[in-house]
Amino acid sequence: MPEGRFGPRLVRHRSALVLHSPTLGGPRGRAPAPRPRGTCRSAASNYPDLMSPQQSAQSMKPATAAKKLGVYLPATPEEFRADTVTRAELDELEKHPPQWLSDLRRNGPHPRPVVAGRLGISISGLARGGVTEPLTTEQINELREDPPEWLVRERETQAKVRAEEDRVAAERAKKA
Repeated sequence: MPEGRFGPRLVRHRSALVLHSPTLGGPRGRAPAPRPRGTCRSAASNYPDLMSPQQSAQSMKPATAAKKLGVYLPATPEEFRADTVTRAELDELEKHPPQWLSDLRRNGPHPRPVVAGRLGISISGLARGGVTEPLTTEQINELREDPPEWLVRERETQAKVRAEEDRVAAERAKKA
């Protein structure tokens, strides 16, 4: 069905053949009419009733809140694990931690990211070293005082990774 250079032609558009014609707004035809300034395609802007005038409080699951607080979820009190936590409650916990939160942060058990940070290695390094369970502050201090071979090796690996990251950052800063 192709006609001359500017006539109607069949083209493939998303697994279907479509007739394109320059006179009907095809690829070489007229451009679509411009949108009036200040309008957009969002449904909420076209229908203002869809947007609520007041925002609800953002809430999160207890696991997310525990992660943000840097504590091991199963060690938290039942009332913390039972319900969602709002952003305001999380801020209050961070500013004025209750006794249970202070004790958990001080003594543990600590989640893997905290353990890895305190030992100076990556979370993957913990897994390679065979540490799969949360550790208490006492256990972490024992590992620091008498580091096993895997911990020494992982610290060396982490030091190399950091040195490479610093080198790359310096190189990028030099180019910029």
